[in-house]
Amino acid sequence: MESNGPVLNLLFVGDVVGKGGRSAVKALVPELKRKYNCSFCIVNAENSANGAGLTASTIHDMQDYADVFTAGDHVWDQKSFENEIVEIKNVVRPANVSIMQPGKGWDYYRNQAGGDVAVISLTGRVFMKDSAYCPFETVTRILKMIPCTVKCIIVDFHTEATSEKAAMAWFLDGRVTAVLGTHTHVQTADARILPNGTAFISDVGMVGGEDSILGRSIPDVLRKFRSGMPVKLSVVEKGPIRLCAAVVSYELNTGRAVNIQPVSEIYNAE
Repeated sequence: MESNGPVLNLLFVGDVVGKGGRSAVKALVPELKRKYNCSFCIVNAENSANGAGLTASTIHDMQDYADVFTAGDHVWDQKSFENEIVEIKNVVRPANVSIMQPGKGWDYYRNQAGGDVAVISLTGRVFMKDSAYCPFETVTRILKMIPCTVKCIIVDFHTEATSEKAAMAWFLDGRVTAVLGTHTHVQTADARILPNGTAFISDVGMVGGEDSILGRSIPDVLRKFRSGMPVKLSVVEKGPIRLCAAVVSYELNTGRAVNIQPVSEIYNAE
């Protein structure tokens, strides 16, 4: 797709799982930002606290490496976070939840290379918690509130079904810069630019153990599947940690995406 004016690159990092995932973010994100000339970074941190939820401490641990942190259906798994989130300005939890929940579901932030970046967090409803409001109606309402001067709009759509993610991308094609799927922890092979200039990938993937099942101990997960019994699923914190991300290139003047490139790198956590 032919570009119109300056093009900026943005790095979006998939679901960070536990301490090992945080270590990989700290080790690899600076290198990736240099390699792909990224001036802005968004990290989905919803599994950063022992594999379930996030805390002020886990955000602080990665604060120097990302401009914005997004969350998902596990946002309240750590009880302390419902009080901590109101003090953290660069965390957005799913927007399509009750207005009684603390925090915010979207905001816009200054990109040091130019312009602002709006970040919207949404959770889906297919195979997910049924307490979420319609994400399509919610994002329509939010788009009306974003100042017209904000050209780059990134949607983190945290849900299970690839069909729901694809539907959201086509629904927003031409209205946002990118719809980036999270939640399933497996990077998909469908990254593309839709006809009207919106970048899409069904799932960016996770930052978690290479030799794991979605970041959790293989023996623990196998026991749970085979026995049907309650099993504590330990987080894989050491050894090779795979960082999955996507680099979105977009026009500064229009916010239209011109390229999306999946990224996958390995970090060896001690």
